[in-house]
Amino acid sequence: MPVFDSVFEVDASIDAVRAFHASTDAIVPLTPPGARVRVRDGGGPLEEGLVVRFTMWLGPLPVHWVARHEEVGPDGFVDVMVEGPLASWRHTHRFVATGAATTEVHDHIEYEHPPGLAGVRTRVLFGRPALEVLFAHRRRATRAACVS
Repeated sequence: MPVFDSVFEVDASIDAVRAFHASTDAIVPLTPPGARVRVRDGGGPLEEGLVVRFTMWLGPLPVHWVARHEEVGPDGFVDVMVEGPLASWRHTHRFVATGAATTEVHDHIEYEHPPGLAGVRTRVLFGRPALEVLFAHRRRATRAACVS
């Protein structure tokens, strides 16, 4: 099973980082340029068991996704794809205070590609190179949104 990890520091308190991620609205600024996202159902405050349905457009290609949020707590949460393009996707978000005004953001993703042609497509759209680009943008977006 492929795994992707990202760790970066934000010059902001853990409260600021937590507040930024506390709503499903955060998905919009976390989506990189060239892609668009629209929450279709389930938007709002992040809570245990929240199911969010959204569509991402990667260029002209719509990607439908349904995520359930689990392990929601003061130091992060997990989103699990329950419907979508991959065979599986589990994204753990953790926030660690490293000082009064600094926080590390840890992202850990375990995912599997489906077999066949669908797997070829997801390897292009959600393979390691695409995730590196996505998380470079997420670092910039999180830092910009959370500056103390």
